[in-house]
Amino acid sequence: MPPVLPMLAKPVASVAAAATKGSMLFEPKWDGFRCIVFKDGDEVELASRNTKPLTRYFPEIVAAAREQLPDRCVLDGELFVARGEPGQQRLEFEVLQERIHPAESRINLLSEQTPAGFVAFDLLALGDTAWVERPLRERRTALAEALAGVDGPCHLTRTTENPDEAHAWFTEFEGAGFDGVIAKPLDAAYQPNQRTMLKVKHARTADVVVAGYREHKTSTPENPLLGSLLLGLYDEGRLQHIGVSASFTAARRAELITELRPLVCDIADHPWGEWMIANPDRVPGTQSRWSAGKDLSFTPLRPERVLEVGYDHMEGRRFRHTAQFKRWRPDRDPESCGYDQLEQPARYDLATILGNG
Repeated sequence: MPPVLPMLAKPVASVAAAATKGSMLFEPKWDGFRCIVFKDGDEVELASRNTKPLTRYFPEIVAAAREQLPDRCVLDGELFVARGEPGQQRLEFEVLQERIHPAESRINLLSEQTPAGFVAFDLLALGDTAWVERPLRERRTALAEALAGVDGPCHLTRTTENPDEAHAWFTEFEGAGFDGVIAKPLDAAYQPNQRTMLKVKHARTADVVVAGYREHKTSTPENPLLGSLLLGLYDEGRLQHIGVSASFTAARRAELITELRPLVCDIADHPWGEWMIANPDRVPGTQSRWSAGKDLSFTPLRPERVLEVGYDHMEGRRFRHTAQFKRWRPDRDPESCGYDQLEQPARYDLATILGNG
């Protein structure tokens, strides 16, 4: 019965490094919402990574679970949304985020316009039997038998014990929106909230323009501290917001806010100032239903400094996750920092991956 915390993963540098940890089962790393499905007859509950209910937001998955999943089961997996022309489908995390909406009418509309899928990758219970204490190799066999023949919206993730094949997935599947590979010990039990799994994610760098900052939540007038840097890249002469860089020590937060203070400017003199009127949704710091109640105000900076950051992959025109501060690049001209420097993975059709689950 819910709540159940899912098993977690810790990072490793490569598929080869993961393979040295023993007998491993490799899976594509899905870019969606972690979800544990609880089903007992017609009763279906969807729970998030932190055990919050997702059921009301995905009525099409509830219906699919009733039709496709075993009568009584608990499955660990991922909710996702795929979009694109036939032969070019890929995961779209930003579209998936839009599914979390307070209005039931909007939820029902989006369930038809951008329907979600569910991919299962572990078995916690089946019928009257709990499987969490059994090794993964037994859980995977039972899961494959229980989901034999499912072809969407519920799916079974593909797996391999071959590190070379997993390494090929790491490269190829990014073109379908995947952000890496997961490795799981074949002889391990399911351990809720423990970092038993390993994850291999893409690592890249880019030179970006520092366009502003937000203060840290502990910042005071007497002890100002920087919370995050707002980053931009130029596209056809316009500075576009691409993401943020954060995670600094307290000492570094104080140093950065002092170092950047001479660049502070009025928003009217900033490249993003025009968006305040023309397109307020694109301005960093404006509210949305994802940020209700948070202080997202920022201090604009003259876009004169370039920073090298580390990132894993893009989601549309922005960094998917928080970028990591690497070093200042005083040798780079801000206007030279554009999207053309970013590596673009070759397209790979998600349907091909799902079809061989």
